[in-house]
Order: sequence, then C-alpha cells, then structure tokens
Amino acid sequence: MFIRIILVLCLLNFPAQASEKVDRMLRQMGLDEKIGQLILIGFRGQTINESESILFDILKVKVGSVILFDYDAELKKRQRNIKNPAQLKKLSNDLQAISDIPLFISIDEEGGLVSRLKSRYGFSTKKSAEELGKGKAKKTYQQARKLAKELYDHGINLNFAPVVDVNVNPTNPVIGGVRRSFSDDEHIVTLHASAFIKGQRDENVLSVLKHFPGHGSSDADSHLGMVDVTRSWEERELTPYSRLIRSGEVDFIMSAHVYQRDLDPDYPATLSQKILTGILRNKMNFKGVIISDDMNMGAIKDHFGQEEAIELALKAGVDVLLFGNNIHYDKMTALKVKNTILDLIKKKKISVEQIHEKAKRVLELKEKEGLF
Repeated sequence: MFIRIILVLCLLNFPAQASEKVDRMLRQMGLDEKIGQLILIGFRGQTINESESILFDILKVKVGSVILFDYDAELKKRQRNIKNPAQLKKLSNDLQAISDIPLFISIDEEGGLVSRLKSRYGFSTKKSAEELGKGKAKKTYQQARKLAKELYDHGINLNFAPVVDVNVNPTNPVIGGVRRSFSDDEHIVTLHASAFIKGQRDENVLSVLKHFPGHGSSDADSHLGMVDVTRSWEERELTPYSRLIRSGEVDFIMSAHVYQRDLDPDYPATLSQKILTGILRNKMNFKGVIISDDMNMGAIKDHFGQEEAIELALKAGVDVLLFGNNIHYDKMTALKVKNTILDLIKKKKISVEQIHEKAKRVLELKEKEGLF
C-alpha cells in the first residue's frame, strides 16, 4: 500500500514539476519572444547562409518553428530546402544551433504522394495512407516508426501527419483523390492514426492530426479558394479526433480552412471560435496545441486581410500560425506577422495573457519532446 501511494504521488507531482521549468522560462521571456513561439515559418535555401531570411527570423523575430519543403510552389522548382540526406541533416543542426530556444523543425511527410523526403533525394519510399488503411494497423505502426526514425535522424521533430480525414468523398481533389485518407470508415481511420502516432512517438517525433473538423467530404482545394462542406460534411468526421483525444495520444491538431455553416455560419474553421474553442477545446477537451493550416492559402488570403485573419485565428483558439511562405514568398513574412500581433495587442484586440497561454502550450510540448 505504501509503495502504491508513493507511486500515485509521483505521478501526481510530475506534471507540476514538468511545468515549473516552462513557467520559469516564460517569466524570463519578453513579449517578443513569446510571440515568436506562435510563428511557424517557411524559407528558401538549403543552407542557413544562402537563405535571405531564416537567420533574421530566428535571431531577430525569434520564431519558434520552421517548416521544410522540397518544392518551391511559386518558383516551380525542386530542392527548395532538401537536396540529400547529408545536406538536410546539416541544415537542421545549423538551424537549432542558432536558436536560443530549441525549434520545432517540421515537415509534411505523410507518405504516398505527400512526401518531401523523396527517394530521388536518397530517402526511403513510404506507402500512402490509403494503402496502409487496407492492411493491418501493425504495418502502419512499422512504417510510421521507420519514417519517424528517418525524420529524427535528419533533425526533424514534428511531422504534419497523420491525416485523420475520413474519406467521405473519394473524388476529393486534396484528400481521397490523392490517397491521403486511411479509409471511408472513421473507426479504421482512428485505428491506423493511433498506430501512426505511436510509431512516430516511439522515435521521438510528434504528430499533427489534420484537418479539423474534417476535410474528407470537400470537393475543392482550400489552397486555391473558399471550400464549403456544409452539405457534405458528416458528424462522424469528428470521431477520430474525439477518440484519440480521450486516449491522450494527441499533441497537435491542425485546423482546416473549410466552412461548415451549421457549426459556424460566418467563418471557416481556422478563424472560428465556435469550432476551435467551442467544439475542440471545450466539448472535446483538447489541451494541446492548435496550429493553423497555411495562412497563405487562397481560402484565407483571398477573403481576409492579414491583420483580420491573424486576429480571428488567435481569438478562435489557434496557438501557432503557419506561414509556409511557399505559395506566396515574402522574406519579411515572419516580421510582418510579429508586428501585426504587437499591433493587435496595442489595440487591445488580443491580450498579453492570451499570448502567454499560447506560448506556454508550445513550450510544454517542446519540453515533452525533450528539446530542453
């Protein structure tokens, strides 16, 4: 009995001890540094010296996260950040070396057609979610673990996968049509997503579930413009999120730039307080980090000004604003985003307390990942 009590006390005390370090860091951080933790930025260049912006973004803007791409969408050229394994490992190590607070170095490595670490660059080939979903979850776990080891060995600690969109519309041009969904059965999606998350976690890579509250029923691409899923969306698309959250497996969730007007008649999910705070935070009790899909995508950029979009996203519940800086490149993006947030604080549209809480969530996951 005595040993059992001691074990329970240790378990109860662990979260408090774990957060003390984060609380101490937050007390020592200025507002600029806290804002930086809320920015995830993309950049051009295969080395930090050939990049026009990343040194500035890390050293001056204090961004907390970066994202790597192999393809530059605006220039329509390959090898944007990734040339080969040796180059990628050096780039990741150099990025970490110049940052005061360890970075989340992220990538989209789902497998199948969505792969930045391609075999042509010297990396392994990975099956698509659709292929994995037709087999046993054990195989999904094995691929995810192998994939994550490859990421971790090259300095990447955050993967924008797995996709937990249910394949409601198999001709969906951005999900089902390109084999990014495990299944049209939400229970199979949940099973394989759980295996994928565990495989990545066992190799020290955190997972990002996407795209909340569900992109699987859409018939359009939110990269290009507004997407409305009101008539096609089904409530069962929430099932993978609710079950995985309850199991304690979820660290990050990415919002979708989709309208579901029965949930919010006015705003797409990324900008919706009703969806992100009302449903995801309050009803589903998600305590982790909410990250936006790329804020440069047409669904946001073509319908909202940057200041308005940032304000709405932060108020809605987004913790980390993703600017891939790939669809539209601007070397000053990170600075503009930081200055916009500072202006919103001055105008009392966003509070310092909100920034503090969002930065705390990010730092708690960095601590969980063992980054400091």
